[in-house]
Amino acid sequence: MAIRTPIIPTVITIHLGAPDEAADNITIPFDEYIKNVASSELYPNWPIDAIKANVLAEISFALNRIYNEWYPSKGYGFDITSDPNYDQAFQENQQFFERISQVVDDFFNQYIVKEEQIQPLFAQYCDGRVTTCEGLSQWGSVALANQGKSPLEILKNYYGEDIRIIYNAPVEPNISTYPGFPVELGTSGDFVRMIKMQLNRIGRNYPAIPAITDDSIFFTVETEDAVKKFQEIFNLTQTGIVDQTTWYKIKYLYNAVKNISNLYSEGISAEEAELLFNTSLQLGDTGIALNSLNYYLNFIAYFDPDIPFLDLNSDTFTEDTKEMVIAFQNKYGIDATGVVDANTWKAIREAYAQSVAVVPTICLCNVNEFYPGRDLSLGMTGEDIVNLQKFLYLICEKRIDIPGVVVNGNYDRLTEESVLAIQKDNQLPVNGVVGPATWNRIVELSKGN
Repeated sequence: MAIRTPIIPTVITIHLGAPDEAADNITIPFDEYIKNVASSELYPNWPIDAIKANVLAEISFALNRIYNEWYPSKGYGFDITSDPNYDQAFQENQQFFERISQVVDDFFNQYIVKEEQIQPLFAQYCDGRVTTCEGLSQWGSVALANQGKSPLEILKNYYGEDIRIIYNAPVEPNISTYPGFPVELGTSGDFVRMIKMQLNRIGRNYPAIPAITDDSIFFTVETEDAVKKFQEIFNLTQTGIVDQTTWYKIKYLYNAVKNISNLYSEGISAEEAELLFNTSLQLGDTGIALNSLNYYLNFIAYFDPDIPFLDLNSDTFTEDTKEMVIAFQNKYGIDATGVVDANTWKAIREAYAQSVAVVPTICLCNVNEFYPGRDLSLGMTGEDIVNLQKFLYLICEKRIDIPGVVVNGNYDRLTEESVLAIQKDNQLPVNGVVGPATWNRIVELSKGN
């Protein structure tokens, strides 16, 4: 899975007023937004290199707001405001200056970053005459351009020598980081790793939040405990479930402790971005997530004649996987890209749950053999654990190389040791977590297969 570095969004949603002001939201193409801002704040007769430097600052400022979901993390339904007291000056129906528009057309997919950081720079600026600030002076940039300074030299004069420009950033629709469903005990994916990373960083400022020592993709009891403490501290209902409200509260506090929307931000590194933006599965990808995807697709296709059953059984996204994904997307009205993005993954999970709920009567005698739809791990309890332990007990009756199990509904150390032994013996990821592939193999072994 590729790192999703900042993109240039195709559109941006602007609130026509201060954040809490009753005003309309409008959505327009991103390049039109930058042309509007630049035409509202800059003079077309300025030196061209001053215009270029200012346009780069304006683009970076807007992208910083979008990339960090600054307003969504506070509960707002827009990307940025039109109020220059909070963001950048935007005037609805503003006429664009041709000279400025040409610069935007040439520069709209470029932005400023600090070295060793990923997020677009919070490129604070002011006019330099009526108001001053720590960032770029617009009139000061004119003086520097008249001295023969290049756009990058002008920007370095204000933002420091450790900045650089990203060129030719991809232009794509912006996607919320929230996966579209509650993230809870038994969930897995890179979005879980992101939650763990963010909670651990917040915990440095709020030490009452227990550290999460497991950096895997699995939402474990340890993760649930940290989420509950976070919810307690910040006056949220203590469910241990990361719903949309908790997700964006975590995002807001993470942005706050790292000063993401600040000229002197701690910043987001490439390593962190790998956690934040591994958002899709596609042809050629490998890993644990493919075990889950292939299991779900096989199960859905077995009961759905509209999806070809190609018996996927590897941890690789093959051509067969792609064919089944495209068939699934066509069936459920999703763009048939063959890529499992957040929307497709959410639909697959829902389709699997629905398939289990309506299995034919002839299959009901085997209903306990169906994967329960969540990953099972140390510390979990419940009927799913009882079923798992019953299968393990049947295996232990036949094999002396499995540590053993007590059927008590508690995923204890003995249960974990037996799972680890089976995973090791069957070339499965040895992590002690029972995902779809491990569950399926345990069921087969309990039958003597």
